[in-house]
Amino acid sequence: MKNKKISSSLGFLIIFSALLYPQTEKIDLGMIYLIKQEGMRNSQIEELAHGLTDFAGPRLTGSTGSQRGNEWAKKKMEEFGFQNVRIEEARDFSRGGWDNLKTYAAMTSPYYINFACNPVAWTGSTKGLIKSSVVLLDARTEEDLEKYRGKLAGKIVLMPSTSTYELSFEPLASRYSDEQLKQISQAVQQQGRRQPSGDMANYLAQRALRNKINEFIRNEGVAVILNNAGTFNVPRSTGATYKAGDPEPVAELNIPVEAYGRMERLLRHDVPVEMEIEILNRFFDSPKIYNVIGEIPGTDKVLKNEVVLLGAHIDSWHGGTGAADNASGCIVMMEALRILKSIGASPKRTIRIALWGGEEQGLNGSRGYVEKYLVDPQTREHKPDYDKFAAYFNMDNGSGKYRGIYLQENDLVRPVFEEWIKPFADMGVTTISIRNTGGTDHQSFDAVGLPGFQFIQDELEYGRGYHTVMDTYERLVMADLRHNAIVTAAFAYNAAMRDAKLPRKPVLKSSVPEQQVRVPAPSMN
Repeated sequence: MKNKKISSSLGFLIIFSALLYPQTEKIDLGMIYLIKQEGMRNSQIEELAHGLTDFAGPRLTGSTGSQRGNEWAKKKMEEFGFQNVRIEEARDFSRGGWDNLKTYAAMTSPYYINFACNPVAWTGSTKGLIKSSVVLLDARTEEDLEKYRGKLAGKIVLMPSTSTYELSFEPLASRYSDEQLKQISQAVQQQGRRQPSGDMANYLAQRALRNKINEFIRNEGVAVILNNAGTFNVPRSTGATYKAGDPEPVAELNIPVEAYGRMERLLRHDVPVEMEIEILNRFFDSPKIYNVIGEIPGTDKVLKNEVVLLGAHIDSWHGGTGAADNASGCIVMMEALRILKSIGASPKRTIRIALWGGEEQGLNGSRGYVEKYLVDPQTREHKPDYDKFAAYFNMDNGSGKYRGIYLQENDLVRPVFEEWIKPFADMGVTTISIRNTGGTDHQSFDAVGLPGFQFIQDELEYGRGYHTVMDTYERLVMADLRHNAIVTAAFAYNAAMRDAKLPRKPVLKSSVPEQQVRVPAPSMN
């Protein structure tokens, strides 16, 4: 009797293990071959890259460029033969529309030099070309502002800054080493609830001071604000906390550390500095954020209503043309679906592509999609499409090639992905990491219990160019993007052809909110 019980228990464990960790995953190697051949021999990556960067230009959320990018993507999807192509409302956008029409800045005294600069999005214009002296606002506390009262009207103000240039011996571009990939593949110990660190407390204090300074400057009638933002004479892109209908903020420019530092040192040596600046920005009504969507419909009479979703965010900042962040992801996802369409793939499930709007302002496009189709934002109840959702794959870490995939702590998909990446081992795709990675649109799906994944990518020079005016076509490595499109197409096809949807994480019942126990892997977004 005892042996019989043991035998029964072992049998149960074997059956349970087989269900939880299937020993074999059906892979159509013939289809993988076709995907690789089409992706390498007939790639459209270069043309897609040109279209979404050089032609469409920067795609700031709510801008004319954003509309232009959406229309370009819609037209291209239609040319590729995708079905149900549309530009779809995702969410309201509180900041409204904003375009930069002209920007010029130069130091004119003690000598002339023009500066690379970038206006802060959703800030105002100058009254034509202004010529004025520059004042260094040396304020570390709210009380320090009093010495400037009545002295700043019409002036150009250098905002307080602690940023300095530091020499770096790190390479400008890099790929993951085998050792680094091994570290990424290893789990990290989870941490409990944390108190705000000293750096965070300091950040909050500095932000509160900046708000006080902004109010003071507005009341004093300052002409232009200058921020220390950028290095290598490359200004960064940022945006103001403006809401449509508010008074237009003071004109504001980001200038790199080299320009800022030169003027700061001159002023601290009692050398008067003068500049001329002209900024023309346009505010307009743009109350919505939009997604661009297309698909290859499923063919199985039972599974065709289930969806495998590919995504990347189409919005960018206004400096550069948003190439690495994130035209790269958009063109990879479009190319992946084009590959499948070109080779005549007939997926059981529908494979859908969504190019998200408003990611840079808070994952708005993907969250809007979740709210519209998957989960009610107020009640948190599941909508009908929730149970039809098969998987989501995202790309948003620049132009570097895929080296593997993050599981988002979902060990149930590990044996599946281990089989899926085997045909790509000779291409360097070998790493599966249990870790979470954050900062982009897969989180919108993972947050509601759906299988959403981000690929592990080589960093290249992403950290140097992202959110700056140098994020242009030149940041794209076409061979890496072709590689990524091939792998994405294979993952999408495999997910669409499985007998069952990808397994979801079991619901975790804990007194600690989920976001408190997760420790994300390093993210570049």
